Amino acid sequence: MSNPKPNSPAASERSEFLEEAEIKSVQNQQLVQARREQICEAALELFLEKGFSATTIRDICARSGVNQASIYDYIANKNDILRRLLNQLWFREDVPTLPDVLKDTALTLEEAFAQYFRETWRKKRKSTLLVYRAVPHMPIEDRRAMRARDLALIKSLAVELEKRTGHPAGQAETEVLANVLIFLSAFAPMRDWLLKDIPEETMLRTVAVGAAAMVRELLSDTGAPDRRPNDQGTG
Repeated sequence: MSNPKPNSPAASERSEFLEEAEIKSVQNQQLVQARREQICEAALELFLEKGFSATTIRDICARSGVNQASIYDYIANKNDILRRLLNQLWFREDVPTLPDVLKDTALTLEEAFAQYFRETWRKKRKSTLLVYRAVPHMPIEDRRAMRARDLALIKSLAVELEKRTGHPAGQAETEVLANVLIFLSAFAPMRDWLLKDIPEETMLRTVAVGAAAMVRELLSDTGAPDRRPNDQGTG
């Protein structure tokens, strides 16, 4: 795992990374990177298996193969590991945000939601589970940073929904709906263990169509589907 760089176009939602400890005990940066990857990969599996609070540094050392006497040459503590994991996985920049996807007006709402959910369900599965399990145990300053990042994302999504539907700006229902849509990105990681016999594409289409229907019902004056430019309404 490598740390992402805050260079995405969606800077307002992605610029706030959690602060990682600066440790300079070891000068060989390749070794530092390799050891941190070992530690973080082992910690991620343990946090998901046992929970953040039940996992100890001793557990992480045993799973990663990094000696307990030297682990603090690479990480500060368990919270530092969690910050690094969230920066790498939850704030990853190869998965577009939903506001970014909705800016492509060539996509219908159904297509935009399906594209977004497909990417997040596949690429952010472990980070989604990690966030919901570990955030309650984070220091308050980290929880505040996570909350500020999510609020910025909700507001950005609300703006794109208003553009799509012509709904008046600044209405409470738009932000509530934006929050629900972002929460749906956690549906498959958290609930598909109950739906193992249902194909992923069936789940995607069902959730995407349902999300689009919510948007039109709550925000659109006419309830008519949005159209691509120059679409004559076929299909």
